[in-house]
Amino acid sequence: MKEPATIATMAELRAEIDALDERLVALLADRARLIDRAAELKPGEGMPARITARVEEVVGNAAAAAAARGLDPVLVEGIWRALVDWSIAREERVLGKGDAE
Repeated sequence: MKEPATIATMAELRAEIDALDERLVALLADRARLIDRAAELKPGEGMPARITARVEEVVGNAAAAAAARGLDPVLVEGIWRALVDWSIAREERVLGKGDAE
């Protein structure tokens, strides 16, 4: 990734954003594959799809990482809650519904 200050044109900037978006999508696909594996492993460990304490840990970690990088942690928290909710719904298709505190 180029340093933003070195980008001279909007065309170049847009190309950088598009390339970054592609990498983000690839990372989300990797995360989805890990979620699928979690859905395979959880039954053997007696775990439901949603584990509230783990949800809060994941969201808190993301918000803290955002704050450390100068990114709005409230924004990241909202994105991560949506991502985690989507992930849990994906797991629930395999495991069924049920929560653990």
